[in-house]
Amino acid sequence: MASQIMGFQPILLFLHIVFMLQFSNASQLSLLNTFRSVIKQQGNHTTWAVLVAGSNGYFNYRHQADVCHAYQILKKGGLKDENIIVFMYDDIANNSYNPRPGVIINSPEGSDVYRGVPKDYTGKHVTAENFFAVLLGNKTGVKGGSRKVVASKPEDKIFVFYSDHGSPGVLGMPNYPYIFADDFIQVLKTKHASGTYDEMVIYLESCESGSMFEGLLPKDLNIYVTTAANRYENSWATYCPDTTTPPPPEFHTCLGDLYSVSWMEDSESEDLTVETLKQQYLKVKKRTSNNNTSEGSHVMQYGTLSISNKTVSIFQGSGSKEVFTDRFPKFDSMGVINQRDADLYSMWQKYKRSTTTEMQQKEELLKKIKEITAHRTHLDRSVSLIRRYLLGGRHGPVRREGSALVDDWGCLKSMVRTFERHCGSLTQYGMKHTRTFADLCNSGVTNKAMDGAAKKTCGWFKMGQWDPEIVGYSS
Repeated sequence: MASQIMGFQPILLFLHIVFMLQFSNASQLSLLNTFRSVIKQQGNHTTWAVLVAGSNGYFNYRHQADVCHAYQILKKGGLKDENIIVFMYDDIANNSYNPRPGVIINSPEGSDVYRGVPKDYTGKHVTAENFFAVLLGNKTGVKGGSRKVVASKPEDKIFVFYSDHGSPGVLGMPNYPYIFADDFIQVLKTKHASGTYDEMVIYLESCESGSMFEGLLPKDLNIYVTTAANRYENSWATYCPDTTTPPPPEFHTCLGDLYSVSWMEDSESEDLTVETLKQQYLKVKKRTSNNNTSEGSHVMQYGTLSISNKTVSIFQGSGSKEVFTDRFPKFDSMGVINQRDADLYSMWQKYKRSTTTEMQQKEELLKKIKEITAHRTHLDRSVSLIRRYLLGGRHGPVRREGSALVDDWGCLKSMVRTFERHCGSLTQYGMKHTRTFADLCNSGVTNKAMDGAAKKTCGWFKMGQWDPEIVGYSS
């Protein structure tokens, strides 16, 4: 009966408008537009969601935990599985390192967020190509997976949440190549041109996440974005061992990311039919700043800012505030670890706490830690030398505030490939150096000059497991 009454509300309101207009000079066109506006306000749309964890490996636990948690919020909010599309490598829940097999948590007292999560795109199918095809609703462009895509209509809403490592102008993925900002923006423009959505909201967790949109995202695409950090900063892992907000003692890895848990814990504690996106943005911004310390970042917003006046429920659903039985503690400040160091930090934690009965596993872990540390040192030193060869003591040209990272994205991708051809895979850690490669492009350095400098720097280097011909190129 209640649903029938709700169904009559637009009609009754329309009749009321007709009656009122009999006493005015309003045109029939104005009347029609008013009716359309009334119908639109009644929520006659479908909300779609795309959730992406862009990493793999147990010591990147937090990214898949973030995405699984987001799924639970949307599901409780009333979104249907057919409208929620999940990208996650799915190598965490049943990993031998996981102290709670088959379970993933996203906070120290959190419930299992893994149960029921759709496994749309997992393993080798978590790719930039599939992500773009899903967003565009292009079923023929999808390779593997559930083949579920965003088959949205003009009146529909879309919510996108991404959590992973990032770097200037780049988002990581567990399979190469990575997502470059110019390609992502082009996909968003194409989606807008297709007329297959009304409004889109994107929440993005990664280092330098602001660089994906600053100077690139037009304001007229009906897309509202918030990012974990500005174009220069790291984002932060949280609920990490040996910090002020640690996980349960059996966990040796970080459970979440500061920006991500901030928006999700807010969504679980507020009435989303009342709270606006702007209100959530301001609260998340305050919490992610971590009391404006150096162990926090500046949450940013981009795109069509007027969308932030809409309620959160339009994009996340409107489930009960009691999504989980446990209440999340609110800390004055959060213990955090630099996003880029969090995986290695977690490995060390696991190594230190391994028992004598786990000697073989402990030795293997130490070997892996040494290999990763050595490669990261090699990457940092190599990029520094190449920069010195090509720019001397000069910095790249100063970019105007609000401008994109680079003018020629093709040049940037070529610089990355050339470096990797001679010096080995940048990995998600080494992609932080895209700012240096962008400086080279903005300074007019040619790819030929880059090739010579990379050869000179890395001619001796034995790539082994870091060979891009084996693992793939980042660009």
